[in-house]
Amino acid sequence: MRRVVITGTGMVSPLGCGTEVTWERLLAGQNGARLVTEFEVEDLPAKIACRIPVGDGSNGTFNADDWMEPKEQRKIDPFILYGMAAADMALADADWHPETDEDQIATGVLIGSGIGGLEGIVEAGYTLRDKGPRRISPFFIPGRLINLVSGQVSIRHKLRGPNHAVVTACSTGAHAIGDAARLIALGDADVMVAGGAESPVCRIALAGFAACKALSTQHNDHPEKA
Repeated sequence: MRRVVITGTGMVSPLGCGTEVTWERLLAGQNGARLVTEFEVEDLPAKIACRIPVGDGSNGTFNADDWMEPKEQRKIDPFILYGMAAADMALADADWHPETDEDQIATGVLIGSGIGGLEGIVEAGYTLRDKGPRRISPFFIPGRLINLVSGQVSIRHKLRGPNHAVVTACSTGAHAIGDAARLIALGDADVMVAGGAESPVCRIALAGFAACKALSTQHNDHPEKA
């Protein structure tokens, strides 16, 4: 089998936007956790979460407008946008911009998600209940499906190789990278964009994970120690 190497990386994380800033803050002992203020958490056992730092793009913050037009952002869930931004960074870091048919066909995408567009699904449920089916957006389904991270990345960069998605909970990103490496090793692709994308922080997610005892409740007052 062929040898496989990593030539570029990209990252959107609670520690910052970009691989270098994330790595620097990780080495400094930061964890990205903070008190949730975007929605009500008073009745939830866990009141902290690790969220993407949103801002103007400076100091490691994530500015969605840097990666997609606002009109297009409304059509997709944040987890898809995070995956697209990270893929853009990785391709730029690798200096891989396939333009020929041969290179585009040889380049695939394998990006997964553990839970997908959960908050958007909940919001659509409320819309259906309160306003009826005619108010459901035509972008509801394609904007929430897990495989649409890979789909959107391939469309943006005209990548026509293997296109897959992985869903294996917290192991999703690692499994996606491993599966992509095997596709290259076996000769099914020469280049793969691989990884995971997630945006699960919402009331139903915190309630659900707390119900199955999967969240820490000991550091609500000191999230930096979580």
